[in-house]
Amino acid sequence: MSDEAELGLYPKRAAVPGALPAPADDRLRLGTDTELSARLVRYAAETNVNSLVLEQFEADVERLARDFVNRPVTALIPEICTVRAEVFRLLEGRQHPDQTRHLYVIAGWLGGLAAHASLDLGDRSAAATHARAVLQCAAVTGHTKLRAWARSFQSLRAYWAGDHRRARELAQAGQKADRGSGAGTKVRLLSLEARARAAEGDSRGALRTLAEAHEARTAAEPDDLSGVFSFPEAKQWAYAGTTLLAVGGSEQIRQAVAASHHAVELYRAGPEEDRSPSDLQAAHLDLATACLTIGEVEEAGAKLSEVLAAESRTASIAIRLRNLGVLLDNGPYRGTRTAADLRAHIHEVIVRPTLSGNCMEPR
Repeated sequence: MSDEAELGLYPKRAAVPGALPAPADDRLRLGTDTELSARLVRYAAETNVNSLVLEQFEADVERLARDFVNRPVTALIPEICTVRAEVFRLLEGRQHPDQTRHLYVIAGWLGGLAAHASLDLGDRSAAATHARAVLQCAAVTGHTKLRAWARSFQSLRAYWAGDHRRARELAQAGQKADRGSGAGTKVRLLSLEARARAAEGDSRGALRTLAEAHEARTAAEPDDLSGVFSFPEAKQWAYAGTTLLAVGGSEQIRQAVAASHHAVELYRAGPEEDRSPSDLQAAHLDLATACLTIGEVEEAGAKLSEVLAAESRTASIAIRLRNLGVLLDNGPYRGTRTAADLRAHIHEVIVRPTLSGNCMEPR
């Protein structure tokens, strides 16, 4: 080698051949980028929630869902609205992505409580709006259980609006969204579908779907949803009674009576805090309807006594009572004194405000 350059050796601070010195503005830009990185570290660390806040919201949702079963809705609505407003306020701020997702899931379940309260009060339009909000929260978070539950509620609303075809379709849509959301949710959706099919006049499909619901129950693990969001076995038997009664026929009516009786027994044997007065009323109304179908007017009156004596009713119970009044008007017993007294009592009850006390999930 003739010199050090050929060996690649250069004096200190000498530039490598071909390299250009970094312009001053580029060096300044690199310094600015460093400041941005520091700001990002500080920004990403900032959040308006923490694990304890989220844990408290979850506890609030679970408590409200349990209270919804046997406490007056008028007492719960203010707290539901307050907690929802606080969650929405936090969502407008800044939190970590996983915390944001958690808040949206909580907002979804709170929207479910608002939807139920609206439907119990007979405001189906408000219930539909709340249900769409629940679906949006499920879409944002990819929460399959929340999405499946929202479809089940939409099916419930469509059923009480008299749109039985739509109720069936929504229950089926919920089953498609139900992947991995739990066997309890599947039982609810199948029970909703069976009841809607029976109301449509699809007796064979209703009985088949009802059998699928019972099979799903045998595979169901304990439901991790609580209160109004759960679907206990007693409720399933109450749905079965309604479905079999709608299918009709002497054998199905006999099975409907057995199913409704079993629902009443399960509710009364369970913890009082899990006992749904609305579901008990619905089961007694099904028993009264079955009695009228076979001409036992006196027995129907006995079954109705508990419903007529209740201080309050949900909108769905009022609908059932009106349907029973129509049956009394058109049946072969319409000229009897007992039927006339029952019609008068039903009319007196349904003209009162639908809901002033206990508020439960419409069945």
